[in-house]
Amino acid sequence: MRTLAATCLLLFSFLALPTMPRASDELPGKPQESPILIEGGTIHPVSGPSFVGSLLFDKGRIAAIGKKLEAPADAEKIDAAGKHIFPGFFDAYSQLGLTEINAVRATRDLSESGRINPNIRALVAVNPDSELIPVTRANGILLTLTAPSGGLVSGLASIIQLDGWTWEDMALPSAGGLYINWPTANPASSWLAGPAAKNQSANRDRRLQELRELLDETRAYGKARASRGDDQPVDARLEALLPALTGELPVIARAETIKTIQSAVTFAERQGLRLIIHGGHDAPHCAALLKKHKIPVILRAVYRLPRRRAEPYDYRFTLPKRLSDAGIPFAISGSPTSRTAHMRNLPYHAAMAAAFGLSLEQALEAITLAPARILGVADRVGSLEKGKHATLFISDGHMFETSSKVERAFIQGREVDLSSRHKRLWHKYREKYRRQREEK
Repeated sequence: MRTLAATCLLLFSFLALPTMPRASDELPGKPQESPILIEGGTIHPVSGPSFVGSLLFDKGRIAAIGKKLEAPADAEKIDAAGKHIFPGFFDAYSQLGLTEINAVRATRDLSESGRINPNIRALVAVNPDSELIPVTRANGILLTLTAPSGGLVSGLASIIQLDGWTWEDMALPSAGGLYINWPTANPASSWLAGPAAKNQSANRDRRLQELRELLDETRAYGKARASRGDDQPVDARLEALLPALTGELPVIARAETIKTIQSAVTFAERQGLRLIIHGGHDAPHCAALLKKHKIPVILRAVYRLPRRRAEPYDYRFTLPKRLSDAGIPFAISGSPTSRTAHMRNLPYHAAMAAAFGLSLEQALEAITLAPARILGVADRVGSLEKGKHATLFISDGHMFETSSKVERAFIQGREVDLSSRHKRLWHKYREKYRRQREEK
């Protein structure tokens, strides 16, 4: 009887809990059913100068773009006079879909246990019902590279489109990248640093040796697979590393300081890896090295404080301009560390770079075509050109201005629902204060 009473009490307590929302209310877009012609707006192709004109897309791809286009008989016409048409913004690094609330461990699926996880795919852990996805795309960000974290070799990053019922729907087929937290080359000497500098150096050397041995083991495994075929037992970790050794899969190395960047570049050159630097705080100081080896940089946010006391207040703001002047390909990410909720601010990071030296065109490219080129998908997204995906949006002003709003958005021709939790709360509390004014 006591057991039955305890069970009933537990069940009643569970049922009495308030119902919590488990998914966003926004529905994924339907496949495009008829051609759509956008007329009279300022088109920003990115691959060329902006102009006032028309854009036609059908079956998920851009069919034509020009100053004046004839609409097919069955086309839907959108009057965009006085408005702007942009390609979907592309955040080159995020953990969107992997984390919801940083302070709540149950909503964070960022990393796997263990230090070496090249076979872990961030894509399959993406939550398509995340409340942060509608919030992010409402500001024009329609594509992102979602990456795992933790350990030395974190796993495989994947490009996702911010609309779909499942992670399979959201995936943009591509190589993505193998994410590595590169061992810090210069030990910290502060009393807050923990282990002594000598121990930090030893840890760094041990991790680099671990990477070398892992790649040597992968090469031996690849030769065995080639000679034995199906008789060679499959090792999931080493199998995932094989494309990185052939250059098919880029290696994205998290590196901020001069020595760490130099270490990553030297290692990649000796091992024959195709490298992308993520972070790049000191990248201008390594410009000659990066340019020589044609290594692009994904900047980890622009609107940030300097890292060192001796750096000027605008060190981060001018970083894109200095990389541009040095001839180093770069993209701007709006996600410092795992603050996924801040991804919606991506256009304002680019705007800050434009305010401190970049032209508007260069800043726009840094969040559209540049990440698409760096990640190998520029043949499909990143600019408004005939034959590319109709992944674009219409705004009532230039998106580098915080007052501008996205009015309509499309991903591969599917119209995206632009409502979000933020907008629902805005409507809710606007109504609250409207009622309060009436009561007075």
